[in-house]
Amino acid sequence: MAKADSEKPDFKAPRPPELLSPWRTERRAALQAEARAFARDVILPIADELDPQKGEMPRSLIDQMAEKGWFGITIPAEYGGMGLGVFEYCLVSEELARAWLSTGSILARGQGLGTQTLDEERRRALLAKSAKGQWIGSIALSEPTAGSDLAGVQTRAVREGDEWVLTGTKRWAGFAQGADFIEVLARVRDPEPGEPRSAGLEPFLVVKEPGTFPPGVTGTVIDKIGYHGFLTFELSLDGVRVPERDRLTGLYGDEGADADSGGFASVQRGLNIARVHTAARAVGVARAAVEDCTAYLQEREQFGQPIGQFQALRFALADMAAEVGQARAYWQQVAHLLDEGLPAESESAAVKLLATEMAVRVTNQAMQLHGGNGYTTERRIERYWRDARLTTIFEGTSEIQRRIISDRMLPRG
Repeated sequence: MAKADSEKPDFKAPRPPELLSPWRTERRAALQAEARAFARDVILPIADELDPQKGEMPRSLIDQMAEKGWFGITIPAEYGGMGLGVFEYCLVSEELARAWLSTGSILARGQGLGTQTLDEERRRALLAKSAKGQWIGSIALSEPTAGSDLAGVQTRAVREGDEWVLTGTKRWAGFAQGADFIEVLARVRDPEPGEPRSAGLEPFLVVKEPGTFPPGVTGTVIDKIGYHGFLTFELSLDGVRVPERDRLTGLYGDEGADADSGGFASVQRGLNIARVHTAARAVGVARAAVEDCTAYLQEREQFGQPIGQFQALRFALADMAAEVGQARAYWQQVAHLLDEGLPAESESAAVKLLATEMAVRVTNQAMQLHGGNGYTTERRIERYWRDARLTTIFEGTSEIQRRIISDRMLPRG
């Protein structure tokens, strides 16, 4: 469906956000410009056509992102990756999410995900495939009764010789059918007395052909109200056999994890990166709303003049832009901390909380500024509004982020 809010040449376009010192380097600036142009010229027309149909992004689009090297932004150069950090990963993701949230998200299915195998030679080969966008995965952590409480995972993995047999139900597995593999968090044993509830949880690699589910796995599509571009599934695992070599030692390229460190801890470390990534994606969505509103306030006329001449609307737009800029500066700061090797757990939770709640406010205000036109599928605003709402939920709800922050500020009795 064609969108009515395409920019017209006579409109004053908003000044695009640039990298400011101390974060700016020439390489980062070039990467940002490349991703911005790709999002505008390639992704946005596809999103405008497919999102109203709840359509999936075409494989050709994923392949184009792979050719850019973006699935290997954080993978070391020795494996064919770009050898960059969390900052650059989030920088590209913000730009892509500005056009379509799901394209900023699909990059997380690379970045060395699903490569932490026990076999070092195989690990290197999978890292090379991941960097090329040829090893794209789905993550199956949550369950119908274990979401925010990840330690409550009940999917079982039972050892039988050189294989593990997985049985259970997983929910919110995005891109599960299209992926090359599915990361499954499963319980290999119950916690011993005195151990944390997370003891005995390990990640496993379920290898599959893209477009299919492997033997023992069935998937039911979850009908979402937004976040289109790829399908999200509830998975049933019934005796899924995984060889010992596909028991993983960590997630998200965590070099510090080993076979005895526990899969749950590695998941938690990866979630810190995921939360900053979510903040960057939320900023991208909110920025889209600000940019579309800037054009619309000049296009729409009432009472004989563009509505952008009315002070109340001008000030609303200014507040929106200020909030987006604040959240962008914060995610960049926290990404820098992670790249410096600092855990930044509270900071990651805080930026995820603030950026996503900001995105909900800004997209809601954008719909208000568009009036009745904002409450139609003729404009992109409703897409931003639907997608922003999800960012306060996935990768840990806003309430969970508040708990993380407060638990590190106050003792528990």
